[in-house]
Amino acid sequence: MTAEDEVRAVSAAWDEAITSNDADLIASFMTDDWVYVGPQGPTPKEDLVGWIASGRLAHFTMKPIGDDRILQLSGVVVFTARKASTGRWDGAPYEADEWISEVYVPQGDGRWLCALSHKVPAET
Repeated sequence: MTAEDEVRAVSAAWDEAITSNDADLIASFMTDDWVYVGPQGPTPKEDLVGWIASGRLAHFTMKPIGDDRILQLSGVVVFTARKASTGRWDGAPYEADEWISEVYVPQGDGRWLCALSHKVPAET
């Protein structure tokens, strides 16, 4: 299996973990210094995982739209895809259609973990 195929499989498994709303399982896909970058700037791993653990943030669906793009550079893999999701933030339901780019780094045990996620709303 190529690194690209491995990262595609990890991304799909992470999508399933996200919709489980199991904070520890979700965190297991991230490096310790993982960060999410969105419209308000960077959010550290501990904030996102804490919001999920507390129920402040819940994900119901996470579905890819169309094809992804994979780029392997000096041992890391950059994964870019369009994804639609639904969930709840602070008690209010949400729907999102976003482009996401993720940087995956290999671990010594053969796993790939995400070090950075960046999302922007998709223009339709």
